Amino acid sequence: MRVKYNRVSTFQQTGNRFTADTTKYDLVLLDKVSGTIEFKEREKGKLLTKLIEEGKVFELTFEELSRVGRNTGDCIRVLEWLEEKEINVIVRNLGIQSRPNGVKNPIWKMISSVMSSLYEMELGNIRERTMVGRQVYVQRGGKLGRPANTNESNIDFLNKESSIKIRKSLEKGLTIRQISKIVGVSSRTVMKVKKLI
Repeated sequence: MRVKYNRVSTFQQTGNRFTADTTKYDLVLLDKVSGTIEFKEREKGKLLTKLIEEGKVFELTFEELSRVGRNTGDCIRVLEWLEEKEINVIVRNLGIQSRPNGVKNPIWKMISSVMSSLYEMELGNIRERTMVGRQVYVQRGGKLGRPANTNESNIDFLNKESSIKIRKSLEKGLTIRQISKIVGVSSRTVMKVKKLI
């Protein structure tokens, strides 16, 4: 089975940019989750892991290595696991394969390690720029957080559609992280609902 795995960081992102790839795949998967979440802990990542363990996948395509993850350690572990399973990994934006024609590519490990480190460094830079941007905003008189007099009551909060979904998921015994992914809210919101009920 030839599989394409895509990932976007938030539920608001559509993943439309991946439609430029017109290659035919047996299965195309899209996770909407942060790259800091371990690959095998993601909803579609779990499905893909199961298919690979069952020996159903022989080729796996990523648009870029950052779709595997933004954590160098996890990214390298996943790529080594895929190599152990003799899966040919294709990274489209680099134009490189791990096992072209079933033969191990001698420079694959070096390139994938370097690129994984660069993507993790890029994530750190994004966080730093965001933090600096917030500091500049506050220095110029901006205020972070909710605008004054916009607090909703606990009853109104619990009656929101997302809060109702969270409550039902909590009753099913799902974890905070699982609920956060399913409902598309932060872990903090899930914990607030849990505390209030």
